[in-house]
Amino acid sequence: MKTLIIVTHPSIGESAMNKRWVEEMQKFPEKYTVHQLYEAYPDEKINVLAEQRLVEQYDKIVFQFPYYWFNSPFLLKKWFDQVMTHGWAYGSKSGYRIQRKKIALAISLGVEQEDLSEAGKYKYPLKELTRPFELSFEYVKADYQPLFAFYGMDFHVSENHIAQGVKSYMNFLAEF
Repeated sequence: MKTLIIVTHPSIGESAMNKRWVEEMQKFPEKYTVHQLYEAYPDEKINVLAEQRLVEQYDKIVFQFPYYWFNSPFLLKKWFDQVMTHGWAYGSKSGYRIQRKKIALAISLGVEQEDLSEAGKYKYPLKELTRPFELSFEYVKADYQPLFAFYGMDFHVSENHIAQGVKSYMNFLAEF
């Protein structure tokens, strides 16, 4: 079954890693449906019903985004607020439409992995910083999976580092 990849990058054309991930996934349309929120909604007005129907078609969903300001881009938060509604995603009469769907995050980061550790510059590991995502997906009874992270994009923008990121991500998706 195909995997839905919801990509949220406000300037994907300028992206080193997320752009390459999208290009690579688009080589395999039989495996992946790539849905770019900023492309679909340049006016940031989300078609909630269309998004809900799209999500309902897939058993595996990955939310791909760059990590900055210790969070996701604005439009992804707006997507969660508007699409994951009471009566659809949760609530006694909702049917929990995301229940049992495998869900994961795929995050590109500018910082080095050691910076996001108890001994690092930012004091907290990424798994802890992304806990609100985990709890949100547990709340709607989704099958939240370990996240994928690729670090160092502020420091290693070489073609070799990017190729490594593409290979790592594609391996993650193959095993997802």
